[in-house]
Amino acid sequence: MKEKLQGVEPIANGEDHTNVGANTKSMGDPAQSKTPRTSGNIMHENRETWSASAAQSGGRPVGEGDSRTTHRQAGQESDSGVVPMKGSNKGGQPTAESLEGRPETKENVRQPHMRPTQGGPRVSQGLEGVRRAAKERKQEKFTALLHHLTIGLLRESYHSIKRSAAAGVDQMTWQEYAEGVEDRLRELHDRVHRGAYRAQPSRRVYILKSDGRQRPLGVAALEDKIVQHAVTRILNQIYEADFQGVSYGFRPGRSQHQALDALTVGIERKKVNWILDLDIRGFFDNLNHEQLVQYVEQRIADPRMLRLIHKWLKAGVMEDGEWKETEVGTPQGSSISPLLANIYLHYALDLWVMAWRRQARGDVIMVRYADDAVLGFENRDEAERCRRELQEQLATESGEERASRRRSIFWVLPTCVGRLGRQGASPSNGRR
Repeated sequence: MKEKLQGVEPIANGEDHTNVGANTKSMGDPAQSKTPRTSGNIMHENRETWSASAAQSGGRPVGEGDSRTTHRQAGQESDSGVVPMKGSNKGGQPTAESLEGRPETKENVRQPHMRPTQGGPRVSQGLEGVRRAAKERKQEKFTALLHHLTIGLLRESYHSIKRSAAAGVDQMTWQEYAEGVEDRLRELHDRVHRGAYRAQPSRRVYILKSDGRQRPLGVAALEDKIVQHAVTRILNQIYEADFQGVSYGFRPGRSQHQALDALTVGIERKKVNWILDLDIRGFFDNLNHEQLVQYVEQRIADPRMLRLIHKWLKAGVMEDGEWKETEVGTPQGSSISPLLANIYLHYALDLWVMAWRRQARGDVIMVRYADDAVLGFENRDEAERCRRELQEQLATESGEERASRRRSIFWVLPTCVGRLGRQGASPSNGRR
């Protein structure tokens, strides 16, 4: 009889993608920055899933340096599909792609002014400089970012909005704003840079979920959509250099299909016998504002940019003609919410798991899409221990320690996923 663990099911052999670090030298850039006083090593690059024991060198994964504090670790790279091949780098160590069975990724294949972004438009040389600085100087805070919010960027953000998108509390549609759009954008740009811009509350609407419950959405006013989209474009240059490769939700050039692909590779090629399926209940509705701002301040020190984020968080919602304050949460449906959610989970979840898996005896993999994540373990006892400690970690980060069973946004729901390996394979096949 197959042995079962509460919420964790034995599965067949699997493999994840392995960390490979890459230190780079600092270079100048148009964005002003300063080095934070907190200590920490340069963050290392990482691919789609993590492994605690894959490609170890001296008991540690290849490319992994001395121990670091949780909030000072990061790594990231997007890459292509799973095609097994061999590869090597100049230092003689295998690259991340070769360890994962992936093709080599070429860097800097586009000119700086030609780099595409989430919305499709090409990035200016100024934003390309921000991206380079974020990638090469992982410990610095950006103190001057708002000057990148230009009329041209606002124009691109306006044209990226769906013309059929629902109107917010301002009742302004895309077509109505198009009348005299250049004058409107110049005036909006002026208000943002003078500090006179005021965020409007989101219009609350509900959509029906598959389980019969209703999901609340927030429809932002048109000008709020424009400014949020522009700010997201700027901040993406920084955070796309910081986010872990295991994160797939709402990121430029990434999708749920790639997340499933990475999970399949991890399960099939690493020693994964137990799965922990993590679902963070009501995450967007209950996101802790104070903790989120602290996470943003790890990299952003431009007070004008921070004020914009604070305005959106505190703008409130309009429901049935009544304004309601938002002390927690960020409205689903706004342009900035997915990025803020990824920033929060990058520090509260991704880096925590990355630190936790270093002391694991067996393999540990992870793939996350927004507020849903799947973790794979070689050992049953480590799967159980990680679940317990992760519940406490997330409850603590939300300011509701040990309240997860009552109302916490960080309710962990482990589920059985069944066997995914070869037919007739047992958990012990191919093991040490």
